[in-house]
Amino acid sequence: MVPESKVALQDWVSKVKKSKWSCFADIKKTFNSVDNVGNQHYVFNIKGNNYRLVVVIKFVIGFVYVRFIGTHSEYDKIDCRNI
Repeated sequence: MVPESKVALQDWVSKVKKSKWSCFADIKKTFNSVDNVGNQHYVFNIKGNNYRLVVVIKFVIGFVYVRFIGTHSEYDKIDCRNI
């Protein structure tokens, strides 16, 4: 991650810490551009879609686990449903 993305990631973390999500619709209220890619994996656009953030979310226990942070081109090389 480059320094230019640090503020955007910090903003994402701050919003996540304040959120109480119970379903995908709740996430969409906080982050309109989030995608549910299956297998409890969700993809967020960071810093104007310059970066992608892939997380696993366990709604029942309120768990968000970061699986990948990278550029859009790095993201295109991974299988985001199975990382």
